[in-house]
Amino acid sequence: MPYLASDTRYNSMPYNRVGRSGLKIPAISLGWWYNFGGLDIFENGRAIARRAFDLGVTHFDLANNYGPPPGSAEETFGQLFKQDFHPYRDELVISTKAGYDMWPGPYGEWGSRKYMLASLDQSLKRMGLDYVDIFYSHRFDPETPLEETMGALDSAVRQGKALYLGISNYNPEQTKRAAQILRELGTPCLIHQPRYSMFDRWVENGLLDVLAEEGIGGIVFSPLAQGQLTDRYLNGIPSDARASKTVRVWLTPGDVQKNLPKIKKLNDLAKQRGQSLAQMALAWVLRKPAVTSALIGASSVTQLEDNLAALNNLDFAQHELDQIEAILKG
Repeated sequence: MPYLASDTRYNSMPYNRVGRSGLKIPAISLGWWYNFGGLDIFENGRAIARRAFDLGVTHFDLANNYGPPPGSAEETFGQLFKQDFHPYRDELVISTKAGYDMWPGPYGEWGSRKYMLASLDQSLKRMGLDYVDIFYSHRFDPETPLEETMGALDSAVRQGKALYLGISNYNPEQTKRAAQILRELGTPCLIHQPRYSMFDRWVENGLLDVLAEEGIGGIVFSPLAQGQLTDRYLNGIPSDARASKTVRVWLTPGDVQKNLPKIKKLNDLAKQRGQSLAQMALAWVLRKPAVTSALIGASSVTQLEDNLAALNNLDFAQHELDQIEAILKG
C-alpha cells in the first residue's frame, strides 16, 4: 500500500522558530542515531518514521556516521524517501552532519574543507536528495582553522546542497567565533545541537546565553540521558537495554546504578504531574527559551507516541522545578 500521510498531521504539534530565522521546526524532532541502521529491522524503522510524520514530526535528524554501520541510517532514509516520503519533500526538514570518522586515511573525519564537502556529497547520494535543509559541523576540529570549516559550510549553501548551516558539540566560545565567521560570510549560523538533559547540564554554563545573544536556535540531543530518564531502568537493566550493550557504549550499568535513586524520585514526581518520566524530562529541557526542539530516538511506535505525549503538559509550577533541582543535587 502506498503511504498517504495523515490529513491531521499539523493539528497538534507546536512548531517553534529557529533562532531569528524564518524556519520553524517541531518542538520534538526525530533523531536517527539509533534504530534506523543496517543492523536494525527496516519495517520497524519505517513504521516509526511514518507515524512520526503523521503526528507532525517534520524534522528528521541524521549524520554521515549514524547506523550502525556508519552511513546506513542515511541509506535507510534514502529507501524510505523513495518509497514513502518523496511526495512530502517540501514538508520535511532533513539534516545531516560531518565531523566524525567515516572512511580511512587523513581525509575521513574532523573539519577540513575536503572532508566536509566530500562527506556531504556522499550523504546526498545515500539519501537520494538534491539538498539537505541543514548541514552541520558535527564537532569542533582543534587542528583546522575554524574559518576553513565554516567556509566549507558556507560553500555547501552557495552550491545549493544545503539551505541552512549548523554546528554541534561546540562550546560557548567556539560557538561565538563560528557565528561571527558565518555572519561575515553572509550565511548565518541557524542552529546548534548540544547534548542536554537533567543529568548533563553543561549548556546552562554559558552556551544557552550565547545562542540567545546570537539568534541561534538550539536542538538538544540525549534529553533522556540515553534512556536513564525513562521507566526502563527502574527495576534493573533489561537484557536489550542500551546499558547492557558492549558495542558503541555510551551508557554503562555503573551509570545507571549511580543515578537510580534520583531516577526513582524523579519518576515519582512525574507521576504526580500525570506524566511518564520520559515525558517530564522532555518537557524540562523544552522549558528553556533557547531550546527550539528536543531530539528523541524511538525503538517502537509505542515509545514514539509516549514521548510525543510530553507536549500535552509542558508547563511547570515553580515548586516542581524546585523539587527537581533538589533531587538532582541530592
